[in-house]
Amino acid sequence: MEQFRTTAEREAFAILAYCLMPDHAHLLLEGTTEGSDFLRFAKLAKQRSGAAFALTSGERLWQKGYYERVLRDDEDVRSVARYIIANPVRAGIVQSPDQYPHLGSDTWSIRDLIESVSAP
Repeated sequence: MEQFRTTAEREAFAILAYCLMPDHAHLLLEGTTEGSDFLRFAKLAKQRSGAAFALTSGERLWQKGYYERVLRDDEDVRSVARYIIANPVRAGIVQSPDQYPHLGSDTWSIRDLIESVSAP
């Protein structure tokens, strides 16, 4: 996450939600300027995090490419954030998002998002 955050700051993005799963990552990003360039962010974030991982493990972290989706104007951004932080629950890794240490939001209170996910 340190590499994602550094890249987001340098490339003018806010990290609205994230969840690092054992074999993939989910990020909900919002450009903060007209010059925010997602393609550049993705390239640099993968390079930086991949290099940091390789230094400690000697292994490759990322496969080529990625999947991205632009939210429509009528989509609720907070609902998408809730979906992202609920990923480890849907995957059967934990019973509640607050049991998973690799998720969060740099914008909203994670407690608020977790309570929204956990509500019946």
